[in-house]
Amino acid sequence: MKKDKIFDVIIIGGSYAGLAAGMALGRSLRQVLIIDNGEPCNRQTPHSHNFLTQDGTPPGEIAMIAKQQVERYNTVEFFNGLATSGVKAEDLFTIQVASGETFHSHRLVMATGIRDIMPDIAGFAACWGITVLHCPYCHGYEVRNEKTGILANGDAAFELCMLVSNWTKELMLYTNGPSALTSDQTATLEKHGIGIIEKSIAGLEHTNGHLRHITFSDDAIAPLTAIYARCPFQLQDTISQTLGCELTEEGLIKTDAFQQTTVKGVYACGDNTTRLRTVANAVSAGTTAGMMINREMIAATF
Repeated sequence: MKKDKIFDVIIIGGSYAGLAAGMALGRSLRQVLIIDNGEPCNRQTPHSHNFLTQDGTPPGEIAMIAKQQVERYNTVEFFNGLATSGVKAEDLFTIQVASGETFHSHRLVMATGIRDIMPDIAGFAACWGITVLHCPYCHGYEVRNEKTGILANGDAAFELCMLVSNWTKELMLYTNGPSALTSDQTATLEKHGIGIIEKSIAGLEHTNGHLRHITFSDDAIAPLTAIYARCPFQLQDTISQTLGCELTEEGLIKTDAFQQTTVKGVYACGDNTTRLRTVANAVSAGTTAGMMINREMIAATF
């Protein structure tokens, strides 16, 4: 990599959204650097679904093929490392990585995803993405009509129960403590045959991430094939906030329909901008970001 080279665009994050943005920009003849540390949030998930032409393919395989295809564009370069800081001076961004090196560009794409914050329940993290699930559209078909749990409370629990009931009628809500549902919500769940268990959960018994049963603090167990949960999260990066990008009420990076953030020249795409966490949505957002950056750069000089 040429020392002191100024790229058209630096993309931080080389998973599905970042690679899609890189392909769109590479095909637009842009000088691009993709910085990635190789730790996507779905690295435990065995198969990706709801993505045309790739349904059932392991996520790592999709990412490998995507990177190979992006590498064909000789204006796109890759750096294996963690971006740690970023500053903007007029029309130039300077990004520093953990090894101390710095890179410069005229536009910036944040495709860094999010970090799920796991509850302190034994076995939960080991099952995450395998049989502890976040999305029925991604995984519901594979556990359809199976004995399924919801690990949540309050409004989030009610919403998940309503949604997942489409895939199975063998559904039980586990609130891991006193229920925070309203009386109307409780009555609705009961009407649909969804029981509510308020016991504290001691752990999830599993074999290589495949759930066998919940164990409660009183040593009782409940056999399950899968359980859905909504984890809190935090952004994987602090650079977007350092640069002044506005966040949504949920804590995601705020973007417009073109994936432009509230800071001129900074775009964001993928899981750090939406709760629709699918590979297909990430690819769509990344492609949009790449196309819109190129258009904006053309318009600025035409």
